Amino acid sequence: MAARERAPSGSWPRLSKFVLSACAASVAELVTFPLDLTKTRLQIQGEAALKQHGEAGLAGPYRGMVRTAVGIVQEEGLLKLWQGATPAVYRHIVYSGVRMVAYEQIRDSPLGKGDSNVFPLWKSVVGGMMAGAIGQFFASPTDLVKVQMQMEGKRRLEGKPPRVRGVYHAFVTILSKGGIRGLWAGWVPNVQRAALVNMGDQRCEHYRSSPQCCCNRSLPSPLTLYRSVQKGERGTGYDADLTTYDTVKHYLLRNTNLKDNSICHSISSICSGLVAATLGTPADVIKTRIMNQPRDKHGRGILYKSSTDCFIQAVRGEGFLSLYKGFIPTWMRMVITFTNVY
Repeated sequence: MAARERAPSGSWPRLSKFVLSACAASVAELVTFPLDLTKTRLQIQGEAALKQHGEAGLAGPYRGMVRTAVGIVQEEGLLKLWQGATPAVYRHIVYSGVRMVAYEQIRDSPLGKGDSNVFPLWKSVVGGMMAGAIGQFFASPTDLVKVQMQMEGKRRLEGKPPRVRGVYHAFVTILSKGGIRGLWAGWVPNVQRAALVNMGDQRCEHYRSSPQCCCNRSLPSPLTLYRSVQKGERGTGYDADLTTYDTVKHYLLRNTNLKDNSICHSISSICSGLVAATLGTPADVIKTRIMNQPRDKHGRGILYKSSTDCFIQAVRGEGFLSLYKGFIPTWMRMVITFTNVY
């Protein structure tokens, strides 16, 4: 009788988990979107490939994160900080749903927990990388539209004709020029970034009621709830959260006088964001430049032949640190997200 009473509370239908994750991700996206827009503008600034095509004068002055954000408000208007937010929300809905289903399928069938009914950490890491990559592949077209919409204000200031006039127009334009394949321009670095970020995206998942578990959180957020997958009678396991977060948190609790409070949580979130941003920013820079590059009438990129070509041109023309343009807003955005999720 007790087992039957516990089962419903530990079992969340996939539709409910998807709705919760989509709502939480959408709110987080809208709150932090100005940082994402600023990051995109910084990643495009000083693009060496533009100089080789006679557009050096249009690249604009170098600006830091704050000056870029202030410049957008002064030159384009406050609401332009959210230009491209609609496809960003679409992206999160697709990415969160596909990633959630893919991770559960990978965990429950191909990898499996074995006879001990425990999902080892290494399998969780592999499963997280695969699920993140699959989710990002399906969401890549929305990322493409988002990047192009984010750059529209800059294009107008440079005197260039508008490229897209909205989400629907963007999809139609891309399809008419490049076909279905054109929607997945830049998908390789996009998927690489998702896999790298998700490589550390695993956490020890004990019973939340266990007083011995230093991961215990009495008031989980909706996004944490959707990630709690059927724990009712299954013992311990692993689910998608951050290795770095819990590693730092465990270290602080065991080796310092800090308690499991907001200070410990904030430090862990900052370290988690730092690792995720360090791993993912280079691929994100390559992705942004490939998605934003001008294209010929057949939808082929003019500046870069591939992600490898983009990487080589960036390093040769701007130096290795160019791969970390937009690092600060990326890090800040991840810290804010982690702080509100965990």
